[in-house]
Amino acid sequence: MGDRKKSLLRIGATALLSLGVVLSGCSSGGNNTKAANTGNSTAKNASSEEVNAANPLEISVFLGEAGQQPTADNKIYKKIKDELGVTFKFEFLAGDKNQKLGVMIAGGDYPDLISADTKLTAAGAVIPLEDLIEEHAPNLKKHYEKYWNQMKDPNDGHIYYLPNYGAYNGEVSDTYYSGPAFWIQKAVLKEFNYPTPKTLDEYFDLIAKYKEKYPTIDGKPTIGFEILNYDWKNWGLLNAPQHLIGHPNDGGVVVNDGKGEIFADKDHAKKYYQKLNEINAQGLLDKEAFTQNYDQYMAKLSSGAVLGMFDQHWNFGSAEDSLKTQEKLERTYVGFPLVYDSSTKDYYRDRPSLNLNNGFGITVNAKNPEKIIKALDKLITEDWQKLMTWGVEGEDYMVNDAGRFIRTEEQRDNTTDATWKLANKADAFYATAPKLEGYFSDGNATAASNQPEEYQASLKPFDKEVLTAYGFNSYVDFFSAPPENPIYYPAWSVDLVEGSPAKIASTKLNETSTKYLPKAILANPSEFDSVWSEYTSAIQKLDIKSYEDRINEVLKWRIDNWSVK
Repeated sequence: MGDRKKSLLRIGATALLSLGVVLSGCSSGGNNTKAANTGNSTAKNASSEEVNAANPLEISVFLGEAGQQPTADNKIYKKIKDELGVTFKFEFLAGDKNQKLGVMIAGGDYPDLISADTKLTAAGAVIPLEDLIEEHAPNLKKHYEKYWNQMKDPNDGHIYYLPNYGAYNGEVSDTYYSGPAFWIQKAVLKEFNYPTPKTLDEYFDLIAKYKEKYPTIDGKPTIGFEILNYDWKNWGLLNAPQHLIGHPNDGGVVVNDGKGEIFADKDHAKKYYQKLNEINAQGLLDKEAFTQNYDQYMAKLSSGAVLGMFDQHWNFGSAEDSLKTQEKLERTYVGFPLVYDSSTKDYYRDRPSLNLNNGFGITVNAKNPEKIIKALDKLITEDWQKLMTWGVEGEDYMVNDAGRFIRTEEQRDNTTDATWKLANKADAFYATAPKLEGYFSDGNATAASNQPEEYQASLKPFDKEVLTAYGFNSYVDFFSAPPENPIYYPAWSVDLVEGSPAKIASTKLNETSTKYLPKAILANPSEFDSVWSEYTSAIQKLDIKSYEDRINEVLKWRIDNWSVK
């Protein structure tokens, strides 16, 4: 009965997304897919369904992030076309993601492959994948084997997406930190003889002193602290309080003993935003923080004028690449795991968890889902994965006498050059696709940045100076080693179910935070308490219980179903 109730929620959500259009599209799409599956297995010549150059296949792809088209002569995509007969037609997100998906769903107009989103699941836009994987994709089945139960949707037990990160089938390599932190320019640290800020006060004191001493950087006004509060990437505004009290990233809740509770209206959240109000009064906060979009945010970071921000490293990596290309290494960042009380152990760094509700889904409009899954199955084999991550042997890396992959300085520099990557990397596909993580069977790391000797060799003299000053081998060492993940972790990956009371409450909470937090941060300090009271009163009017109940229902389901049997 529980599954049926959740399925009904999905139907209700679909109705909200334009009942007639979506249901008719879902019905015909689902039936066509089923018919195609049957026909392919009984009537078609099996050789025509193989993935090779003799059977060309164009796969249309929608990516839920802004990006640039690879060049027409991109060497990796050319190799995929020449050897597998597969070409990709990419569409990148332009504008608001929710609006784009709403239009797509209302019109039933989907590409073959699409970046995961629970709105698509609710609308019946993506097809179940478990049978396709079982029948046509032995490499993918092996890759996800120990994660199979985790991939199942708790609402109906189907698998709709192929998680793009977190499926480790061996030892985890770890020399690069990609998660959340309070970031600060290396130039600031060097200026003050490499201190170790542990609290918010210590962090902002460093920024204030540096900004006062250097009011401009390369002719641009120095920005003390930056915040990204745009679209779904608004964790730069919302997520910090949970870390400051020693909790990992669980999204909108803090979890204790397997039960989640919102923290937006709690005193430890107030303490953070009151600090932001204080630094705004000091002139440290970017005046455009709450009006800028992602591209504008990245442009500011790429200029070298931003001293610090709270963000996830993977989210601004291309800005750091730009700074490296500009030879502004001192303007790149070190992440610090700040806490309110220095006696609190930081919990920013976590163990890899499966990136649920992310990755690719195959839509109901895909004409040949069997062949698409076969293509993805080929591309997760080691040879193709090495091509995706390391590149072409002899051009992008070498193999030494010990069988270890190594690169020259020029080859390393190429990998941070955005223009070079558009012609020589398949990042548009690879970022969202299933991928091997950890180590290849020959012992080389799947990512060059995690190859221990390559990582050390890639360090510029300035980075070696920074790490030596702190007595560390890599920037990961600034963070405490993470404990084992709780079986239910992370709570942010819970599907709240589109159109449900939980999803509506979550959306309204997000909107409320987006409305009131900038107002509170930008207020005269004497007015902060008044605005904060308005904010918490607005939260109390929301159906927060439905949101927390849904989170806790799924966390319990994970505890019951994800344990290794």
